[in-house]
Amino acid sequence: MDDVWLVVPLYNEAEVIGDVVKQAVTTFPNVVCVDDGSRDDSAERAEAAGAVVVRHPVNLGQGAALQTGFEYALRDPRMRFVVTFDADGQHQVPDVETMIARLRHGEVDVVFGTRFLDDRSESGALKRLVLRLAVAWTNLTTNTRLTDAHNGLRALSRPVVERIDITQNRMAHASEIVAQIGSMRLGGRPIRYAEEPVHILYTDYSKAKGQSLWNAVNILAELIWR
Repeated sequence: MDDVWLVVPLYNEAEVIGDVVKQAVTTFPNVVCVDDGSRDDSAERAEAAGAVVVRHPVNLGQGAALQTGFEYALRDPRMRFVVTFDADGQHQVPDVETMIARLRHGEVDVVFGTRFLDDRSESGALKRLVLRLAVAWTNLTTNTRLTDAHNGLRALSRPVVERIDITQNRMAHASEIVAQIGSMRLGGRPIRYAEEPVHILYTDYSKAKGQSLWNAVNILAELIWR
C-alpha cells in the first residue's frame, strides 16, 4: 500500500484523531492530515500517531483542506491512488482496502463510497431523505448518476487527482468534485467510476461534529444557492 495516500481534512478533532490515524497506518502507511486552522492539539496528536501534517494557518474549509492534501500527495512520484478519509472515525479501513482493490484491477478510475446500497450505515429517515434530495440535485446538474454524492470516502487514481481543482471550500466541494469527474476525460474517454457500499459509523461524537440533520439541510441549501 506504499502507493496509496490517505488525505484527511483535520479541524479540532484532538479527541479521536490519534486513534483514527493509528488504525489507518497499520494498513496505509502514507497518511497526510491537513490541519485546517485547528484551535486544539489535533495536529500534534495526528503527527504522534504517524501521520504527516500540513497546516493551514486559518480555517479555510474542508474543500480547501482536500485540495492541499491532493497537492501534497502528488509530490510523491510513487503515488498511484488517493483516498479522502474523514478525521472523526466514521470511515472504516477495510472499506478503503476494497475500494483500492477495484482501482488496482483497472475497471474504474474513481470509486465513490455510498451509504445507500446496503443497510450498514444507520441514519434517520429524514436525514436520508434530505441527502437523497441532494443526490438528485447533483445528478441533475452533473454528468453522473450516483446514490450518495456527499459521502466523504472516495478513492481516486492519480490521473484524476492531477486534474481536480477544488474551488468550493465548504460543503459544496463534494458536488464540485463529482461535477469535475463527470466532465473529465482521460485519453479521450470519459472517466470510469463506480460506487462501493461502505459502513459509515455514526457515533455521538461524529454527530456532534457535524453529522446532524441540520448539516444535511445545509448541504442541500449550499448546492442550490452556490
